[in-house]
Amino acid sequence: MAETDEGAVATADDALYVLTAMLLTPAQFPSVLGDDYPEACAALGLAPLADGYGLVLGQDGDGARWTVVIDDVSLVAVAIASWDCGMEYDLSPEEHTVVAALPGWPLAVAVAAPDVPAPHDPGPELTDRPPLAPPDTASWGPAQRRLGADQIALQWATWREQLSDEDFSPPGGRPAAPEGEPDGPGADTDRPADTAAPAGATPSQAEGTVSRSRAGIRRVLTEARAYVETPPPLGRVRSSFAPGDARTLRADGPGWSMVARTDDIAFVLLDDEPGEVLPVGRGPELPGLLEALDRMAVRPS
Repeated sequence: MAETDEGAVATADDALYVLTAMLLTPAQFPSVLGDDYPEACAALGLAPLADGYGLVLGQDGDGARWTVVIDDVSLVAVAIASWDCGMEYDLSPEEHTVVAALPGWPLAVAVAAPDVPAPHDPGPELTDRPPLAPPDTASWGPAQRRLGADQIALQWATWREQLSDEDFSPPGGRPAAPEGEPDGPGADTDRPADTAAPAGATPSQAEGTVSRSRAGIRRVLTEARAYVETPPPLGRVRSSFAPGDARTLRADGPGWSMVARTDDIAFVLLDDEPGEVLPVGRGPELPGLLEALDRMAVRPS
């Protein structure tokens, strides 16, 4: 999250005081909006242009929340990179680059513009569409599942260190779970207290819950393998940087999200398993699947 004290974007008869920005491209988009790039664009009423958009979030002079969509993707990318490096950057898009000004914010913003009223949605007299709003974190659903996967991708090392080889071996003499299935309770069991996690996370101790989880894992891996043969909508599979020669893979589908490292294991989240983070052992088949997904995945330019 970044704040600029002087950046302003002209919108209608007022100015937008910029608080933060994000990309909406095939390789990088707010996953809260959808499982793929076209779905994320549709949530904002936008056509899925190949080059994508930049989303600029801020407040007008009355304090109202606005999300301004611009087609100058490079400008937003430079601003985000500068902020991530702790540098100041005055994000001030040209008026001709503005595609739309949408009321509200799709994600929660922790900062506010100085010297204007507190953030609030624009009144109905200013817009003909419902304001954008962050998802309700009190309940579990597709948006929360995708946000949970985002956190795992961002904090991979923290999640991964909670698991050892024993988590994927047969406990108590019980036959090992088939490759690609969770073996034991969800990863949330030993999660450190300061690690972000999906709301309402609970360990899957009951045998019936474990069986449902295994069935869910089978479905996820089957659908992920199908992506290799029949490419899914753009952005369903994305590949990004990881340490060493590895890549971080993110795949989403109807009711599921998967985060993986090409040189390691995978984590799966399911709409049908609220709050559960299910580790998938590497085994003999997962490496080939991850390599195939990485070859067809969308990558940041």
